[in-house]
Amino acid sequence: MILLAAGGCSRTGDIDSSGGGAGITAVRSACPRVGVPAATGDVTLFDPANSREAQAIDVVANITNMVSTCDDAGEQVVTNVTFDVFARRRDAGPARDVTLPYFIAVVRGGSSVTAKRISHVTLHFDAGQIRASTTGQASSSVSRAAATLPDEVRKRLNRKRKAGEEAAAMDPLADPAIRTAVASASFEALVGFQLTEDQLKYNATR
Repeated sequence: MILLAAGGCSRTGDIDSSGGGAGITAVRSACPRVGVPAATGDVTLFDPANSREAQAIDVVANITNMVSTCDDAGEQVVTNVTFDVFARRRDAGPARDVTLPYFIAVVRGGSSVTAKRISHVTLHFDAGQIRASTTGQASSSVSRAAATLPDEVRKRLNRKRKAGEEAAAMDPLADPAIRTAVASASFEALVGFQLTEDQLKYNATR
């Protein structure tokens, strides 16, 4: 854990007024932020497949209840993610299995995908039932060195600033070099359905 602004025993988000300092403390972790990318948290299957009419919707599934744990004690920062998948089908027909692909992607600096793995979950609909659920899991690994800010950047961010001084009014993150370094050391572990181009377009435009 890295304290971005000095603050003694201040808690995250507290204003530091000790010793004449000024600023708000923020804690940065080597653990990636975990989430679901926009438009990938649900998937819709159609029958017939080339129709987009409401009456042709066959199965709708969504990812929810995502929980993550992170182990950043070693050289690799390992994040494990579990989640539920809930689905509903149109017809309460015979028993049926539906297999859906999903991914976990490691994104660096908000835009660069450094790793991606695709897995599958299978939903089982009992005969006469229109609802099904299952659980999925995924994991990611990030080099701790890559997720650690350089010493000079940490010093700039941690430097105590006193009220009234010119430096107190300057946000270190306004410096493009500092902002770039923080972004480069920031990672996300993103989980979503592996959608086709048509499925992604449907989610984004419906």
